[in-house]
Amino acid sequence: MMQILPLTAAHCRAQCAAIARWWAEHAVDPAGGFYGQINDDGSVELNANKGIILNTRILWFFSEAAVFLDCTDCLTLARRAYHYLLEHFDDSTAGGVFWELDAQGQLVNGKKQTYAQAFAIYALCAYYKATNEQHALDKALTYFQLLEQYSWDREKQGYLEAFSQHWQSLQDLRLSEKDLNYPKTMNTHLHVLEAYTALYQQHSCVEVQLALERLTVLFSQRIVNTDNGHLRLFLDLDWIDYSSSYSYGHDIEACWLLWEALQGLNDQHLLNQYRPLVLQMANVALQQGLCSDGHLADEWHIASETLQQQSCWWVQAEALVGFLTAWRLTGDIRFFRASEKLWAYIQQQHIDPVGGEWHWLAVSAPERASQYKVGFWKGPYHNGRAMMAAALLLEQGH
Repeated sequence: MMQILPLTAAHCRAQCAAIARWWAEHAVDPAGGFYGQINDDGSVELNANKGIILNTRILWFFSEAAVFLDCTDCLTLARRAYHYLLEHFDDSTAGGVFWELDAQGQLVNGKKQTYAQAFAIYALCAYYKATNEQHALDKALTYFQLLEQYSWDREKQGYLEAFSQHWQSLQDLRLSEKDLNYPKTMNTHLHVLEAYTALYQQHSCVEVQLALERLTVLFSQRIVNTDNGHLRLFLDLDWIDYSSSYSYGHDIEACWLLWEALQGLNDQHLLNQYRPLVLQMANVALQQGLCSDGHLADEWHIASETLQQQSCWWVQAEALVGFLTAWRLTGDIRFFRASEKLWAYIQQQHIDPVGGEWHWLAVSAPERASQYKVGFWKGPYHNGRAMMAAALLLEQGH
């Protein structure tokens, strides 16, 4: 039986190192880059396509881990991910990054999803921080300019969801099959916010500052529903909400990413103005989404008024950081106790003590074995980032 470790910075750092080792030992594709899919049992799908989201998240993780762990092996893998991104995913003709390649690195889908361009910016900023290679920052700024040119809605504000390879309009804007087909989404705005925060940290020019300030205010006013502390998930061009559910994982992720953006801007007026909103979101997740065993539920379905209690790895990872952030902001012990219980749950239900990495779904979920450990939507980003962020939050004041 797995020993349940207490929630400490040292244990979070150790788990981050374990995640890095697993990816280094299992995910590297000898033919180039990283495998497109590894199943829950550890078997590799050699012919799986390679998605931009997985590959930017790998680049982000190994770049950040190289600094966080002072790890030369992580830096080597960050360089591998960086060169694969530029050689295979970067569109040298129309600009931006492609959505999907086949297992050999050939183009399958060249659409320009705003969400994907944001992750490319985020990853390149991490790589620049780790290496100080100017070309990485220059490329991030190029992608930033493309989003401002093509994706920003100059009439109604906000970032539009998706475009063709050559930045033309599309009928199907969806990020994935589970999403609704609307031109503006919470998820895309959240990760553009995350990307612009990282870009401003590495390149604090006025243009990036103004874009980040504008997006921070827009997210706080248009995406967050201040009446209930939840995020509006799917919106039309006029910002009318068509959400069918509340996403507790995104609520708690957004609360700490929004606070990170506000801290990055270091504008005391904005910090004071939106601090109560950040804490409202954390409180709502704590009061409404926590299940008796300590994990954060996936969703609340509005029409049926039912709670989907399924435990996804990324929701628990983000909740750990969100609750620790709220604890540091308030000193409220409820948030720390929730973090402790959640950490125990993660160890029992998501971390694989035999095969390594984290299970997509809790071990107790009947369908767990059918999910992958590596794939289009699962990289070392949510859990790896959570371990780094949690360790830093726990180390504050020590």
